[in-house]
Amino acid sequence: MPLVGANQPQVIRSSQKDEYYQQCLRNNANEAFQTLAGSKRWLHWRKEIQLLSDLAYYGLTTFSGYQTLGEEYVSIIQVDPTLRRVPSRIRRGALVLLHSLFPYLLDKLLVCLENELEAGEESQGGGIQRATVASPWSPGAWMRGWVRRALGLLTEPQRRACVPAVLALQQGLSILHRVHVALFYISGAFYHLGKRTAGVSYLRVRGVTGDEGDIQSSYRLLGVISLMQLALTLALQLNNLRQRQRARQEWRQHRNLPSRSQSVDETDSPRASRCILCLEERRHSTSTPCGHLFCWECITEWCNTKTECPLCREKFQPPRLVYLRNY
Repeated sequence: MPLVGANQPQVIRSSQKDEYYQQCLRNNANEAFQTLAGSKRWLHWRKEIQLLSDLAYYGLTTFSGYQTLGEEYVSIIQVDPTLRRVPSRIRRGALVLLHSLFPYLLDKLLVCLENELEAGEESQGGGIQRATVASPWSPGAWMRGWVRRALGLLTEPQRRACVPAVLALQQGLSILHRVHVALFYISGAFYHLGKRTAGVSYLRVRGVTGDEGDIQSSYRLLGVISLMQLALTLALQLNNLRQRQRARQEWRQHRNLPSRSQSVDETDSPRASRCILCLEERRHSTSTPCGHLFCWECITEWCNTKTECPLCREKFQPPRLVYLRNY
């Protein structure tokens, strides 16, 4: 009987079954380590224990040339890009490292970068640096020292530019994962990024069922909807970012204007009133579409979190704010 490619439900069920057994192995390893070494050391090493559990699971199955429990459950086997041979030991080893070790190292690197950059900003701003207590033999301490040395070679403008770059990289990885899953729904080839990179796909041992065409069509539709939802989410995020940048630019333009407290005539005017957000005399009066007045700085900062009037709760977009000159 000829072998055909595994469909999306089989690959997903296999992955869910593997995740279940991996979680059982992690829980047992965590419980054993916590009993022997104590809770304090377990908190420092819990990520490494999870990594070793995953490496043990895939080392005893995939790397050794056997099916995982999830693959055996749905009767699928791994093949190389030729779709005729079982992956070589080198390819299987690369798959295990890409699937388990690489996400761990990438997560550690991004967390260390973010913490070191925030610590640098706090030290420059006169804040108190947060002390991080970790074992000197842990991978986190080694990577933190390496990141600190690398950031020490950068100039201050370069360090400031790294802060949004790290945030963009974190969001980019999340978007990449969502795009990859949507493409899997459409093509049905690779469910994990590690398998796509290593070129490892699946063939099914059982025959083709009669409703194969309906299954493929349903998952293709799901993939298209996922891509549309992702595109809409990105468009909304870009629009919000553009509005925040516009409000920040307008605030920079108007923040140096003379305030009402510096004008004797305006201070003595009966129209002088207080802003309900800062509870001080209104500076650079700005009107919402509903007619309520606030400080320019106060209402723009408010709109960064809520696009509504603080008084009457009427919804509006930040570009509709009106800065009142000579008021």
